[in-house]
Amino acid sequence: MIAATGFEKRNVAVLGLGKSGLATVRSLEAGGAKVFAWDDAAAKREEAAKEGFLLADAAQWDWSTLAAMILSPGIPFTHPEPHAAVKKAQAAGVEVIGDVELFQRAVAASGKAARIVAITGTNGKSTTTALIGHMVRRCGGNAQVGGNIGKPVLELEAPESSTVYVVEVSSYQIDLAPSLKPDVAVLLNITPDHIDRHGTVEHYADVKARLFAHQRAGDTAVIGVDDAMTSGICTREIAKRAETVVPISVGKALSRGVYALNGVLHDSLGTQAIKAGDLAAIKTLAGAHNWQNAAAAYAAGRALGYQRERILTAFESFPGLAHRMEIVGEADGVRYVNDSKATNADAASKALATYDNIYWIIGGKAKEGGISTLEEWFPRIRRAYLIGEAASVFAETLRGKVEAVHCGTLDRAVEAASRDAVADPHALKVVLLSPACASFDQFKSFEERGDMFRAAVQERLAKGGAAA
Repeated sequence: MIAATGFEKRNVAVLGLGKSGLATVRSLEAGGAKVFAWDDAAAKREEAAKEGFLLADAAQWDWSTLAAMILSPGIPFTHPEPHAAVKKAQAAGVEVIGDVELFQRAVAASGKAARIVAITGTNGKSTTTALIGHMVRRCGGNAQVGGNIGKPVLELEAPESSTVYVVEVSSYQIDLAPSLKPDVAVLLNITPDHIDRHGTVEHYADVKARLFAHQRAGDTAVIGVDDAMTSGICTREIAKRAETVVPISVGKALSRGVYALNGVLHDSLGTQAIKAGDLAAIKTLAGAHNWQNAAAAYAAGRALGYQRERILTAFESFPGLAHRMEIVGEADGVRYVNDSKATNADAASKALATYDNIYWIIGGKAKEGGISTLEEWFPRIRRAYLIGEAASVFAETLRGKVEAVHCGTLDRAVEAASRDAVADPHALKVVLLSPACASFDQFKSFEERGDMFRAAVQERLAKGGAAA
């Protein structure tokens, strides 16, 4: 655990007691602060009470005695309007910050030469974070991976000189971390998202760009240039410090930067472009979206001083991220892919664009817009297997375009898709769970749905005498 510094013997309020909020209370208490904790949800308060934390209703806080309020990133800070406690804190002149800010301050105050790699973007940040963490470990570094993925940042190990913190940060976390200064900052892409919490897409992009605000001359900014907003941010950062900004792209060559063309990674950070490696041969980094993730991870690895050969070797052993195009088995020419995290059509499009000869398991609790936007990928689909509430609606969208089978439940869909795929004479067929739906009609979470898919596949392969 990292002990929060700067609030010894001072009163601090924590609002929001989810996983990161509870970690924040522990961290502040370890640093000597007196913490007043609250969550508007009774169940969260009960959990905090079991740990012996001091609960105090936010409506009753004495703002004149508080040094700071630590706000959960899930609670509105600016839009659609600030939480009532945020308004009171601002009126009283009490700073409102998040756990990532406490993390940054503690690392800076430690006197250790620990480095921070921070990753953000609308899509791909979790995979990129996991890939960079894997790369750091394989290249001999002490990687501590967390933030918006896995462990809260304050639950990571205390800094040592060899520590490389690899931290996924959301726009909400950046908004609450005014002094965040990564040694390597990665911005992958920006598409309209979280507008309810940022007001406009322009404000959303401005918050993402703050990742670079406090970087100094020796720090590195890795920025995607394949969408208009990140390209504009990259141009502005280059104007400030061209030598430490690394553009990345998928599909176009860059005079300076890191880019992937047809799955081949190119490094043009020196005097001439060098073919750094073949990403297309790495199963766990399949698809153009993963090539962008790999280009960003490669650029981060070079900024950390790792040799390109070691970076590519690390990529080859990357196991992938659970529920995100996760390969859970392969036998009889059939690859089984768990993409349960694809809870909307845009997310599902990444997997559909990656594979051919797809036996597609789809359905659940439908999102607005359905799957009509996926029609360009329908020719890749051999058959669809419908589950959950959305089955009838999706069947209408697919009618006359993709043969569809009503299965109802995931286990029946796995059985039917596997049987059909094995009978397909093509060299590689893919049974793909990429539901384009939320899971809440039949499962507690997309993780539970993906775990059930994995278990069903592995049970089937075991019965067939094939190894997963």
